[in-house]
Amino acid sequence: MNKLNLVLLEPEIPQNTGNIARTCAATGASLHMIKPFGFKIDDSKLKRAGMDYWYHLDIHYYENLDEFFEKNGECEFYLFTKKASKRHTDISYGDKVFFFFGRESVGLPEELLLKHPEKCVRIPMKAGLRSLNQSNSAAIAAYEFLRQKDFEDLSDDGGLI
Repeated sequence: MNKLNLVLLEPEIPQNTGNIARTCAATGASLHMIKPFGFKIDDSKLKRAGMDYWYHLDIHYYENLDEFFEKNGECEFYLFTKKASKRHTDISYGDKVFFFFGRESVGLPEELLLKHPEKCVRIPMKAGLRSLNQSNSAAIAAYEFLRQKDFEDLSDDGGLI
């Protein structure tokens, strides 16, 4: 299993999931998806967003949050939420981490955040705005982890078209 793991809890928007899948493919991260989904995995919008990257993915599916933790044990994880006091850049990440992102409409469940307040992190943004787009947040988080690891295993010749 990869060092960097992006976890989507009950994703609702196929385009966001497709974009996150593309980020995972480009960075070598694993994608973990916890049901229920707000779309079908064969959704054309999902495939269009990450179509030519889908076969590069290391992807894992779970029926629920309990199954995720049963299968991944005592993992190092962080919960991305606007309700956190710590910034995502305040953490010195270990060698293998799981970054959780909640449903686009409501974020991560309140009970999960309350159970693990020390694992809650936020991405700074202007006050008064609701939130960043989920796929943008996942990319920001992924690249902070990779920056801390000096972009190990990534090439410098990639990038924009």
